[in-house]
Amino acid sequence: MRVAAVQASYILMDQKATLDRVAELTASAAGQGAQLVVFPEVFVPGTPIWIWTQPIWDGDDDWFGLLADNAVAVPGPATDRLAAIASEHGVWLVIGVQERESSGTIYNAVLYLSPDDGLVEKHRKLVPTGGERTVWGMGDGSTLRVVQTPFGRIGGLICWENYMPLARFHLYAQGVEIWVAPTLGLGDAWVASMRHLARENQMFVVGVNPAVHADRIRLDFPDRDRLLPAEWLARMESWIEPGNSVIVAPNGGLIAGPVRNAEETLIADLDLGLIRTSRRLLDPVGHYNRPDVFRLHVDTSARPPVVVESFPLPESDAAVYRP
Repeated sequence: MRVAAVQASYILMDQKATLDRVAELTASAAGQGAQLVVFPEVFVPGTPIWIWTQPIWDGDDDWFGLLADNAVAVPGPATDRLAAIASEHGVWLVIGVQERESSGTIYNAVLYLSPDDGLVEKHRKLVPTGGERTVWGMGDGSTLRVVQTPFGRIGGLICWENYMPLARFHLYAQGVEIWVAPTLGLGDAWVASMRHLARENQMFVVGVNPAVHADRIRLDFPDRDRLLPAEWLARMESWIEPGNSVIVAPNGGLIAGPVRNAEETLIADLDLGLIRTSRRLLDPVGHYNRPDVFRLHVDTSARPPVVVESFPLPESDAAVYRP
């Protein structure tokens, strides 16, 4: 099967314009024969850049308000648009979004959309990294699932979640064959991690980053000069997110990438038969597993942000809120 890893720029905190970009980029990938099209982490409506360029809580209310206004309700109009894009081009679409829950909490999420059935799965990042915790809530085990497609089982984790070995094993045990890793991860060390995962489970890995140059952030963005301090841009050579996308074979070899400092869609043909033969020597959840020695318990129940219970007290009714 043919996969496309779309390393591209979003339109920062503009859901509609970014969805237009998704439509354009998906059409291009489908035109090159891609059956699976993978977009970067939180591509819609883009990375909350201020968590890396400003001190925590330093007057970012306007930026967060813009994020909340442009975050994605799941399901909702944005997911309907993404489903229509997948259907129009006959592709499976995997894309990172910032998901706004009904309570108001925002999550780093990845959506899986089928060309026939629309939204079929969602994964929320279990542990936001560092400053990400100032904008995103924590996911739970209910979204740790692999998706069956006509060409194989797809699944994966988001950015540094990929360093959580127990989460990886839980997905390995579900038979994942094509691992998607939407990320913001930079440098050679991240590429080495993608290669390690491919060898660890003898699977294909698609790691995909955004590529965003300072010129891509519109000049009228609120407090743009404070959002993108000159000294920070100089250190990044004006690449806010320089990209680092790769496609990796089950033996850890690079099929495509890494691509940096450019917007580019990586295209690769994957022979899933290689997975069957490579697991002859190493199958971490099969013959190379020791369930008599090791056990893993995974809580797959959903954990809503707040549970509301009402019960009578001596003089009134009260609602008790607990995490």
